[in-house]
Amino acid sequence: MSTTEELIASAEAHSAPTYHPLPVVVATADGAWMTDVEGRRYLDLLAGYSALNFGHGNRRLIEAAKAQLERVTLTSRAFHHDRFAKFCARLAELCGMEMVLPMNTGAEAVESAVKTARKWGYRVKGVPEGMAKVVVAGNNFHGRTTTIISFSTDSEARADFGPYTPGFEIVPYGDLTAMRAAVTENTVAVLLEPIQGEAGVLVPPAGYLAGVRELTRERNVLFVADEIQSGLGRTGRTFACEHEGVVPDMYVLGKALGGGVVPVSAVVSSREVLGVFRPGEHGSTFGGNPLACAVALEVIAMLRSGEYQRRATELGDHLHRELGQLAGSGRITQVRGRGLWAGIDIDPVYGTGREISEKLMDRGVLVKDTHGSTVRIAPPLVISKEDLDWGLAQLRGVLGV
Repeated sequence: MSTTEELIASAEAHSAPTYHPLPVVVATADGAWMTDVEGRRYLDLLAGYSALNFGHGNRRLIEAAKAQLERVTLTSRAFHHDRFAKFCARLAELCGMEMVLPMNTGAEAVESAVKTARKWGYRVKGVPEGMAKVVVAGNNFHGRTTTIISFSTDSEARADFGPYTPGFEIVPYGDLTAMRAAVTENTVAVLLEPIQGEAGVLVPPAGYLAGVRELTRERNVLFVADEIQSGLGRTGRTFACEHEGVVPDMYVLGKALGGGVVPVSAVVSSREVLGVFRPGEHGSTFGGNPLACAVALEVIAMLRSGEYQRRATELGDHLHRELGQLAGSGRITQVRGRGLWAGIDIDPVYGTGREISEKLMDRGVLVKDTHGSTVRIAPPLVISKEDLDWGLAQLRGVLGV
């Protein structure tokens, strides 16, 4: 057996089978490239589902982490530390908000947002105890905790994990009429992904997010935007909601906030909303730890420059022009996305999404399939145009166009 085969066999023998990764074992990475244990190089066109927006081993982020490692890494929230206040202030400023609730993973942040919305509903809106409802969209992906999968429509994520948490209503994504009908006097929040990543990079109809914003404002309901994948530069704006001029009541952030170095997530909102908490009602031992704050502060500084948003816009326009030409070949039935993010539906005649991903891997390109026939592309925002073009040339080769 090769080293790759040995390591995969060992992983499969000793880890729960919750993933079905491509048969590549990464040893090192830099920028948009990864190298496996056999020395083969691969162009990363997934970027850790947007967690690696700034590339592998970004020197600014690594140096920020190294400097903090020498000082203090964890205090728990039992004590203050000297990076916390600045992190909260700078992140709130980036979002145009007032308060931050730091956590670690995206799912934790979504859970925190749901708890926040319910608490706000009871204490501020005046919803009767136990009656709070949250409206969500079909085909959503907000995580895999028991509460979150309770409002999933994905049978793989949901089956055999009941009983399910009540208090959610699911409506079709992009359907304002259905949304309007679902919002009642007991609705405390509408929770949406501005672009649905796991569903295949689904972009809602023009005006949908603005319509949801208007509806929630009319009905005194919180608009909660899950920007864990779509936010922090991925679509060419700091937040995907900005493409429709929308500012939600609450941002849910994660992935790229930790720069691909440490897990960092957060709920960001107004004082009226996040101010409903009292000490002891919510928290996290590692949430807002010094190491996380140090890295996230550097991420925020990088985003404030606008450089990465511009790169995502310019390279994203190029990406979608090239993919649009491929779509005319007949091998691809549809291309969706925004910025450096695309979902490509492959004609099943030419292979499943998994099969196309494996063929691309053989050519030195790493992507991820979803929902059978769809391949997702989300390269690090630091990728060069030359490397992106090389990756697209490999896709053309796989498809025979």
